[in-house]
Amino acid sequence: MKKLLLFLIVCFATLLTASDEPYYKLRQNYSENVETTGSRQIFLLNEGWQYLEENCSLNELTEFTDWQKINLPHTWNQFDATDNNPGYRRDASWYKKEIKIPKDAKNKILRLYFEGVNISCEVFVNGQKADEHIGGYVGFTIDITPFLKIGQTNELLVKADNSINPNIIPSQKSDFFIFGGITRDVWLQVLPKIFIDRVRVEMPEVIKKRATTTAIIAVQNSNVQKTKVDLKVDLIDPNGKIVTSKNIDRELGTGINTFEVEFEPTKNPQLWSPDNPNLYELKVKMSGEKEDTLNERFGYRWFEFKEHGPFYLNGERLLLRGTHRHEEHAGYGNAMPDKLHRKDIEQIKEIGANFVRLAHYPQDPEIYRACDELGLLVWDELPWCRGGMGGTEWKKNTTKLFEEQILQNYNHPSIILWSVGNELYWQPDFPGGDNPDSLKTMVSQLNDLAHKLDPYRLTTMRKYYDGADITDVFSPSIWAGWYSGVYKTYKQALEKARKKYKGLIHAEYGGSSHVGRHTENPITGEGLVKENEWDEKPNMINIKKISSEGDWSESYIVDLFDWHLMVSEQLDWFPGSAQWAFKDFGTPLRPENAIPYINQKGLVDRAGNPKDAYYVFKSYWNTSSKFCYIESKTWLDRYGKEGQKLPVNVFSNCKKVKLIVNGVDTGVKEKDISKFPASGLSWSVGFKEGKNRLVAVGYSSGKVVTADTLNFTYHTKLPAKAERINLTKQSLENGNILIKAKVVDKKGALVPSYNKRVYFDLNGGGELLKYYGTPTKSDVIEFASGRAAIEFIPENNKRAIIEARTQDFKGDYIVISLTVQN
Repeated sequence: MKKLLLFLIVCFATLLTASDEPYYKLRQNYSENVETTGSRQIFLLNEGWQYLEENCSLNELTEFTDWQKINLPHTWNQFDATDNNPGYRRDASWYKKEIKIPKDAKNKILRLYFEGVNISCEVFVNGQKADEHIGGYVGFTIDITPFLKIGQTNELLVKADNSINPNIIPSQKSDFFIFGGITRDVWLQVLPKIFIDRVRVEMPEVIKKRATTTAIIAVQNSNVQKTKVDLKVDLIDPNGKIVTSKNIDRELGTGINTFEVEFEPTKNPQLWSPDNPNLYELKVKMSGEKEDTLNERFGYRWFEFKEHGPFYLNGERLLLRGTHRHEEHAGYGNAMPDKLHRKDIEQIKEIGANFVRLAHYPQDPEIYRACDELGLLVWDELPWCRGGMGGTEWKKNTTKLFEEQILQNYNHPSIILWSVGNELYWQPDFPGGDNPDSLKTMVSQLNDLAHKLDPYRLTTMRKYYDGADITDVFSPSIWAGWYSGVYKTYKQALEKARKKYKGLIHAEYGGSSHVGRHTENPITGEGLVKENEWDEKPNMINIKKISSEGDWSESYIVDLFDWHLMVSEQLDWFPGSAQWAFKDFGTPLRPENAIPYINQKGLVDRAGNPKDAYYVFKSYWNTSSKFCYIESKTWLDRYGKEGQKLPVNVFSNCKKVKLIVNGVDTGVKEKDISKFPASGLSWSVGFKEGKNRLVAVGYSSGKVVTADTLNFTYHTKLPAKAERINLTKQSLENGNILIKAKVVDKKGALVPSYNKRVYFDLNGGGELLKYYGTPTKSDVIEFASGRAAIEFIPENNKRAIIEARTQDFKGDYIVISLTVQN
């Protein structure tokens, strides 16, 4: 048996692909925290695919020869979603791959595991339909054994389809792109005839002194007769020590056999929390000739939302300090590699967050792994976003997706909330789709389903007021200072919501900011909008609001977040909130934004580069690494009168900070979160005409632990009106060239008030990096305080002319010639 197993491993590692190069990667933790050991083998099938952008039938595929070589994950909306043309491709495409199956696989079960295909798909093996799946944000498994030719080359075909289909959530009216393709990893599972299919870990009781554990084990018997199996189940603590073991034997009928294994209570369990994300492991091993092993990780913790009060984790109050995450990245769309998924969670953790709402759909398995391991509590959301509700088919698809989501993510200790959706009633796709009675019935059914499948977690949703009392926790819509009211009324809004909702959480607040746009006098909205118009109205559309009346400056958003955090950090009854959103993301609904088709409410841009607001949150929440950040690295020119004093804000998590201005010590200030702005770390400073240098020094226990430096130019004269654009170039470390545009007056002075759109264009060799939706990789973008830039890849020995134009004046051009000497 061992020799046969060794031979199979070698065969699959070298012969599975039809090419000469073995490119399959064997991975131990492939999905859902499963460890592959024993006689099972899991192979990553991401490389060596072919792609055809044609919506045709299976029989018509032979007519096409222009297949492209690609690797997974893949989306055909990588750039067309964020180009300058309205709309993006919502259609079907084909993926193809050949694999060679060794003869010795005859007694094995072979399954494909797709982590996600958007938004529906059909899978064919050797021309036969193996199965299909509806829903783009959950994983699914297909048994391909009956369709394979053992010992021969086999053809896999996947037809992925993101066409507009009102019967599949999310609605096309959602404020994000619904990318199409095989957007996550694909795995080949090679399993014995009798194998452990899945393990669910339940913890009926968890307290500090003990925790009870029940394993729900499902074993697949693919043989035609009954058989007996011996199982050993080990409960392993975070240090790798076996806490307890159970030996059991079972007689299996054909098909799936499910049974429970109860353990003696674990004494003094090492509890899972954001500060100590302790992970236990349940190892299920089937021995003898029917050898197989499956490992599941989990964590012991308990939690509750007090009525009209705070959130408690493991018996202690924890303020939920959160943000939101959309699954996409500049240049990738949502077809991101695991390293970028994990980078997002690492950055969220770096600001000191302990909570993340996965909006508005279940996300890549790597996200849940990272949240488990790094310590982030999770709001996991069904992709019912807008569109109201439909009929029988819609209900069937929606219910099935919620069930799949809960079952596949069940064992992750990071998840505390199952969300039934967001803004459910808004803009119905079906006649009567916003009927309150029908919506409430559907929400109730989903709420009951969640509690039936998982009695140990809570349910939630956002902004459906008619059903606010159905779920355990509810989030009203409070966008104080952006879509309604002013940010200085935020505390009043929370106090009113507290009285109204037993289980309260505040999901979504913030506003848009265009990187590099600054002002000496950030607006507050006072006198501009109705200050208390944050009240719960269906949609805050036909009102004056700062989102349309404001300047989209980083200066304003910094103040807004600073005020929100000052309030929320001091309310002893408040359960917590989640800022919207951590990273800029694409949306088909916002072509007029400063970067077209990009929602710019992120703390980082679409490529993950921090904005000023990132450091505001870090100053309140991060306790692990001391830092200082002078506002702002992109504020290169400031304006005022001679002798005038202007504010300098330093965001820091140090108890004391000193500010040095042009070599002069201006004194030490002590951090106090009850003070605004910057928790009291704000100085009124006079600058000299021309170059200025600021240094902030942070102290801990009387010692210098960190410092930050900022250089900028101070002007005592305002420029004249804008006359033209000046283009300059800057060499980058990656070998590219940054083309910088600056709007100037007739004397060449920067005009910081000019914030209209600029259009970059290229003639000649090389490539402008565009359609990335970032501040330096967009060919259509608004100026930020008179400045804009775009990155250019030069081509050897090719001349390039790059132009920049606005509607007010033709603009300027710059010539790039890169000659390589042999």
